[in-house]
Amino acid sequence: MSVSANLVMCSLGEETRASTRGPANHNAVALILPHKAMLGFNGGAIGADIYCDRAGILARTIGDAAKVLDALKDPEAGYYDPRDPYTTVPRSSVLATPYASHAAVLGTPGSLAGMRIGVIRESMLMRPGEKATVPICVAAAAEIKAILGERLGATLVESSDPLWERDPDLEAMNPDFRRALARLVPVFMPDLLFRLAPDGLPLFKEFAAAIRPTEFAPGKVFGTGTMTPIDYCVGLAEGQIAPPANLDIATIQEQELAMMFGFHVNQYLSRRAADWRACGFTETLADFASLNARSKFWGDDGRAGFKNWEEVTDPRNKLEGRQGVDERIMLRELLRRVDMMVMLENHLDALVRLHTPLPPAKIGGAHDPLGGRNNLRMESFYGPNAGLTEVLIPAGYVTTVYDPVFALNSDRARYVPAPSDIPTTLPPPGLPFSLVFRAEPGREDVLLRIAAAYEAASRRRIPPPAFGPLPAKLRDEAS
Repeated sequence: MSVSANLVMCSLGEETRASTRGPANHNAVALILPHKAMLGFNGGAIGADIYCDRAGILARTIGDAAKVLDALKDPEAGYYDPRDPYTTVPRSSVLATPYASHAAVLGTPGSLAGMRIGVIRESMLMRPGEKATVPICVAAAAEIKAILGERLGATLVESSDPLWERDPDLEAMNPDFRRALARLVPVFMPDLLFRLAPDGLPLFKEFAAAIRPTEFAPGKVFGTGTMTPIDYCVGLAEGQIAPPANLDIATIQEQELAMMFGFHVNQYLSRRAADWRACGFTETLADFASLNARSKFWGDDGRAGFKNWEEVTDPRNKLEGRQGVDERIMLRELLRRVDMMVMLENHLDALVRLHTPLPPAKIGGAHDPLGGRNNLRMESFYGPNAGLTEVLIPAGYVTTVYDPVFALNSDRARYVPAPSDIPTTLPPPGLPFSLVFRAEPGREDVLLRIAAAYEAASRRRIPPPAFGPLPAKLRDEAS
């Protein structure tokens, strides 16, 4: 918010899965979220999930954010932090040239000619009868086609989904994300096929119907077909078996809780105490127990949650159940391979997606029925779970939104979130939305060129009315 209001040039934030992308989207500012972990984070900070936590840079323009990214580079160690094991990334994944040099693009007509950009349609789905997603999805689809395609000259290649009506003017991905998943899940994460839904039944019903009776989890046997699971996986990978209808990039994002928060907190606090000790001070806040003893909480639920974490002593989940750490590592590998298969076989330079098709939830109000308490649908977790560099650019505004409401459930026992057909009209400029550009680590030069060209050509960011553009004299002095 401080960046959007022109109070500061930039802001640094922690993101697990939406904590910088969300504020950037809601406040119409640019964001660079470097790949996990180009920037050291776990070496000196604390987040919510050690496997996703990373630092993001928010600024009014992508050029400003890139300058900050360059400034954060150590002149000798570069971006490597010996205290953060995630910064042990291949050196080829970090550019040798200044990042800001790739964001100095004017956005003149045709400046992206020859570039091929994949459009992730799964990020802008509108379900039958659903109104909440329509204003932003329609606006985003038109923006991508008009600016990236028609004005800047990029070739747009769209993914497919049963809920998306193909644009005949755009090239179709082949393979798309669904086909890439079918080819890669049997190799990199076959456990997914055996996953159970919240009702205790197989999540992928076509898989269960095809294979012989097989134990999916301890004491849980399913299967009404004749194939062995191995034979099904071969057929799926080779394109001989149609993938399950819900084997898509949204369904696979759900993960078991990893039992590593206690490790992360204890490591952070012990290091913090040691750093103070080296400076001649004694810090007694050195572990989870002392943190809880000295903390105040909003309520008993928060106190109980942190007390539960204090008592976790084993980084593994229950041995008879799913393993949260394993799932995070396998999913990251799977998602990165899916992206690369789609990009390599479609000859793409980068991908673009809508950050979220939903308006932010009202404080204290209902959330989207499919978006959970964070009001984010599962597909939007792809980038954070994969740990890939994402660049977010303001893409426009909508003046009509459909906020969810609370309604009695079917047995009239409690209120639950429900969609609404009642529109709310917002004064201009309206509610901002953003596009997210993504590519593999080491291709940030291409990513920044595309994002900067789009930003310069579209010029969608509008300063808040109460905090207009800085006077020219102040801008000159700042630069």
